[in-house]
This record gives sequence, C-alpha cells and structure tokens, in this order.
Amino acid sequence: MSVRRLADDSVQPASFTFTKENAAWAQATINKYPKGRQQSAVIPLLMRAQEQDGWVTKAAIESVADMLDMAYIRVLEVATFYTQFQLLPIGTRAHIQVCGTTPCMLRGSEDLINVCKKRIHPEPFHRNESGTLSWEEVECQGACVNAPMVMIFKDSFEDLTPTQLEHIIDRFDAGKGATVEPGPQIERVFSAPAGGLTSLNEPEAAAKKPSARAKKAGEESVSVPPSNAARAKTDADETDAKLKTPANAKAEAAANAKAKGDTRAEGGDAAVKQPVAAAVGKPSLDDKNRPAGIERPATPDDLKLISGVGPKIEGILHDLGIFTFAQVASWTPEQREWADGYLNFKGRIERDDWVRQAEALAKGGEAEYIRVFGKKPR
Repeated sequence: MSVRRLADDSVQPASFTFTKENAAWAQATINKYPKGRQQSAVIPLLMRAQEQDGWVTKAAIESVADMLDMAYIRVLEVATFYTQFQLLPIGTRAHIQVCGTTPCMLRGSEDLINVCKKRIHPEPFHRNESGTLSWEEVECQGACVNAPMVMIFKDSFEDLTPTQLEHIIDRFDAGKGATVEPGPQIERVFSAPAGGLTSLNEPEAAAKKPSARAKKAGEESVSVPPSNAARAKTDADETDAKLKTPANAKAEAAANAKAKGDTRAEGGDAAVKQPVAAAVGKPSLDDKNRPAGIERPATPDDLKLISGVGPKIEGILHDLGIFTFAQVASWTPEQREWADGYLNFKGRIERDDWVRQAEALAKGGEAEYIRVFGKKPR
C-alpha cells in the first residue's frame, strides 16, 4: 500500500460546488441525522463529490467540511483512509483496484497486476495515454473465497485469470464496460463452492438405511414375533425383489432412463447415447451451428488444460463428441456462440479465449502455451 496524499496543486481545481441536483441530495442526506451529528454524512457526501468530478479534490474536501461544520483535517483523514476515495485523477472509463492481500496473492493477483502494468501503465495511479484507464493495488476487498479479484468503480469481478482481466480491460476501454457482467467469472453462484456442493450430501443407499436407533425402536414395536415360515417367506420375497434378472434389469434401466430424459430409454442397448438439452433456452442439439463431434479417440486431449474448463465441463464436451484441442481450435464464431449458449457461459468462451488456448496446445502442447501466454496452462 502506498501513502495516500492529495494530488499536486498543479492539477487541483480552484473550487468545488455540487450541482443543483447533488446539492439537494446532499442536504437530504444531512437531514437524516440528528442535529449536531451531521458529520455522520461525511462518507456519502465525499462519494457523491467523487462521482460528480471523477475524484476527490482538495476543494471538494473543504466544501464538504464546511457543509458539515467539520475541521478540514477531519475530512482529510476520512478521504485518505479509505481506498474507495481517489485522490488523483483516474481513468475516465475504468479505474482497476487489484486486491493484493494474502488470499488473492496466493491465487495469482501478481499476474493481474502484471496485466495492468502491461496494458495501462507500469506504475499505479498513472493513466494510459488516452486517459481512459488507471489502476492501483489495494488491501482486502472482502471476496477472499473468490480470489483473485478486482474492483472497478462499484463492481467486483472475481475468480479472474490474466486472460479474463485483459478481456475486461478491453471492454471498458472500448466504452462497453456495461456489457461485462460483474461477480464470479467462472461457473459458480456468488461464493458457492466452485466444484459444486460437497457437504450435507450422502449416498442414496445410506440415506435410506435406517439408523441403529430407529431399527431398535422398530424391533421393539413388534408385539408378536412372526413364525419361522412367515419369516422365511418374507426373506425370500425380499431376496427376489433385490435380484436383477435379465428381464427386470432391462425394464428397470429403461424406466429410469426414460424418467431422466435419456434418449436410450426406448432404443435398448444398441441406441446411441445423446446428450440431453434439459434446460429451457439451450440451443438445439440439431442446430446447424453445433460443433461437429468425433468418436472418442484412444487418448483424448486433456481439455482441462484450457483455462475455464473443469472436470464437469470436460464431461459435457465429451458427451458432445469434443475430445481434442484441434476441434476447439477450429470452432467458428457461430459454433462458439452455440457452445457458449449450451454451456450457459454468458460469453465466457470468448473471455477466456478458448480458441487461442486450444490452438497453442494443439500446436505444441504446454511448451507452446507457455511461449504464447507466458505461463503454464492450468
């Protein structure tokens, strides 16, 4: 963290005045607090001043202090303490705050900082040549489980890779920052486990198995023990029910498959397995833009080396007949759009640049990937 000081006088404006609309908002905010406690509004007023001018100027600090009957030094203390307040002119389209605290550092925040140095400016708090972008490193921003992450103005972008951050920077620099969805940039819901739920789950058989306590209670509830003949008949019936003969096993498998929507339910063992687009809104499997699949090769490529592909996504790709890097590298824009919609990725295939990653891996494996991207594949 750097020492936070006001900008040089050479860039400081001579005065500050809230716009008519903001002045009315500021007065309404002050009125929320009891008389004599109006200084509690200092943070919201400083934030509104920053939103108006793009950064907190010395004149704005003095103006807010006068409105709240506070000493200048007290408002200065607030402005210099919180990194949400920018004390220098920042990028007009994006100011990127990279979290560098331990969890994010362990998950790759230094790579994100290197992206900012390369794409914006080698030093923090300096704008790019066009004045549209700037960056800084900050302390914990409260999304440790989604590390590494950045803040851009009021939005957080989490679970980032360097490639994803480059894509986000490009979108903001092009004036299209509103099209970038904030939050996790991988397949997870907010801060839920990235690999899906792992607790409070138990196998179906274990869930149905009665506890020893319940079993004992059941045994004690029987007033008249059954005869040996009755027990023998009951045991035989239960054994027959559990045995899977060729006839009932096939019928049971067909019923289960049909209930799950599997296309093999009516076709028997010779039917070809097809993935099922169960979710509403998914593109059709018969769409002309669906990437062509192939028979499973003896040694499929490890698609998990592509950033953004985990075991679950690799399994779905295999169901679609996608087994090699060369297949992914050959996807057309239309095919990428189909795959993105089928996987419900919301633009992630483009953000992670699957095609470029797959081209490098198909051409020369990990060595070529390192040459192109400057790091090992995941």
